[in-house]
Amino acid sequence: MFTKGIRGAITVDENTSEAIGSATIKLLKEMINQNHIELDSISHVIFTLTNDLNADFPAKYARINLKWKDVPMMCFHELDVPGSLPKCLRVMLVINCSENFIPEFVYLGGAKALRK
Repeated sequence: MFTKGIRGAITVDENTSEAIGSATIKLLKEMINQNHIELDSISHVIFTLTNDLNADFPAKYARINLKWKDVPMMCFHELDVPGSLPKCLRVMLVINCSENFIPEFVYLGGAKALRK
């Protein structure tokens, strides 16, 4: 068995719990759908948010809305690089998979600009 990471990012409309929660669920659902992920294959998840997003923890919404109660998750601030994309939530979803699995990275909203 192999472990691989799936990258994802989305911009968040405003610094509120509701906006962070909505963006988190939208991004995770799209990552799951595009990569055909089963819950028991998830090793762990790392969330980062730009410094202008601090109203809530994205992991909370994965636990509550997606029932990821046994998935280890951590939330961090993204490095504050001048000129970087504001109000951006990024995810590294790490899964256990076969050697030939090719991850589909997901970039939504304004985060599409991160990957051309």
